[in-house]
This record gives sequence, C-alpha cells and structure tokens, in this order.
Amino acid sequence: MALALADRPTADEAGMIDDFTVHGRHILPDPVSADAAHDLLTQIRRTRQFDHSLFLSEAAFDADPQYTGVNPRPGRNLLDRLQARLGFVEDAPQIVSALSALLGPDYEILNRKIVCGVPASAVPTWLKARIEGAPVNNLGAFVHPDYRDITYFYGIDFHQDLIDYKDRDADFVTLYVYLHEVTVHDAPLFLLEGSHRLGATVFPHDLKRDEQGDWTYADGRGDRIKVQQRVLTGETGFAAIWHACTLHGTQPDAADHERISLRYLFTKRAGTTVGIDRVNASMPKPIRIASTRIDLDADGAAKITQNTINQARD
Repeated sequence: MALALADRPTADEAGMIDDFTVHGRHILPDPVSADAAHDLLTQIRRTRQFDHSLFLSEAAFDADPQYTGVNPRPGRNLLDRLQARLGFVEDAPQIVSALSALLGPDYEILNRKIVCGVPASAVPTWLKARIEGAPVNNLGAFVHPDYRDITYFYGIDFHQDLIDYKDRDADFVTLYVYLHEVTVHDAPLFLLEGSHRLGATVFPHDLKRDEQGDWTYADGRGDRIKVQQRVLTGETGFAAIWHACTLHGTQPDAADHERISLRYLFTKRAGTTVGIDRVNASMPKPIRIASTRIDLDADGAAKITQNTINQARD
C-alpha cells in the first residue's frame, strides 16, 4: 500500500531507516552534551565506590545465593533518582530525530538504566574464579543489595537485546551513551554489523571468526552470513542505536577504572506502523522466538562455560 504523503519519511528519516536495514545500527554523528554527561557521571560516582566494596563476601553469597531479581527495577533504579539530569539525552535533538524516524514521534521508554563495566582490579579473586569463561558475567548476584540499582558486567558474550523479551517482536531499539571517553582499553562494545538480518536466534549464538577477523554467524535454521565487527569507541557523549536482533557484547574491562554508560530501550506505540516495521519487513527471518537463551539453569545460574567475544580483537 502506498504511504500517505504525511507518512512518507523525510530524506534524513529514510537515511536512518536505510542505515538500520543494512547495518542494524546507527551511530549518532554528534555526541550529546559532554558537560552534562560529566555532571551525571559525577553524581553517579558520589553514590558508591566502584571497587571491592561493591561485592558480597564469598561466605555471604554462599549463605543465600540469588541469581534472579538482581538487576535494576522500578523502585530500585538509580536513574529514577537522577531523572532531572537526563534531559541532555532524552531531549537531545539528534536522538529525538533518530528515534522518531524509527519508532514514530510518540515512542516510549521501555527500560533505562546505568550499566557499569567493572574493572578487573575491583572483582574479588574468589569471584573471578567462579565466573571465568561464562558467557554472561552479570555481577548483580554478587553485589550488595543496596547497590543493585545499577547493572554490573565483567564482560558479556555477543547477544541480542531481545534476549530478555521472549515471545515479543523486535519492535524496540537500544540507545547506548558513554558518559566518559571509551577507548579500546575501557571495555568498549563490540557490534556485529548486519547480524540482525538473521532475525531472532537463541543465545549463545553460533559464531566463528576467521583469520581476516570476519565472523560467520549461523542461525540454527540452516542459514549463515558473514558479518564484520565494529568496536564502539568514542568520546564523552558518544551515542549509538541498534536493532533488538543486532549482536553485540563486551570483553572484561582491562582498564584500572570502571566504564559507566547509559542504556535505554525505546519502543513504538502499540498499533502504529513506523520505520522499524519497514526494517523488520526487509528481514526474511522471524523477529520473535519463544525461548531466547539456553545458558542458565532453573535457578538462573550459568550452566554453560563458553565465550566467543573474547576471541575478538580490534
């Protein structure tokens, strides 16, 4: 059906949709305010020390291990307390324009939180031994309950953000913002461009890397494609948006300081037909699956020891 004139995308919107269709991501050409990002980072760092004091002792963890319900949630999310300082992201013209192109002007926030890449120097020795080789080192289970208003990672293998949304269409996108400069030594995100084209697949994903540094990605349904990694380094305020089926991850933080970022999930309003629908219509693969991961046991603890992203190099 032809689009009504009012529904036709502008040239900028069409370029944004094309970028998503081909690459499964859009790198914002202009960062958000570095001064505002620095101010927010200062406020976050005032709430705690990002060192060994974050973590339970081994004995305390073993006395009552909890693997689920340890991430930020309503009523326990530091960003809710810092809402007044988020306008530099949520109201930034370049971000509003990009999100509107993909999701329509009445898009909604599905989720937002602070993500911390924990440096090796802060992770207790006993904990490193337990998580070595695990595909998802979400450290929330090992953090003091009072500090679980932030998500903490020590590396996470290539995954789709659809991983947390079984039986849901990939009708949302991720926005990631660095609150300080992120170099190759600061646990930058690794993104596999074009990987969204295979649609929704089960984690851990079937990936193999060749000597040239390219990846072959198989979907478990008989198809495979070549994809290239892009390392997302950037200055303070760097921002990128990607599809819910785009593979991405991060290696353990090799720096001597934490990497603190913002992660948003935005979704379209129900019942609307917008840019993300055009992107999804170009993908001949399913954009939802009933089971998104097989790496956890019934209690939520890791039962698979394998990690692909640690093979990656810049």
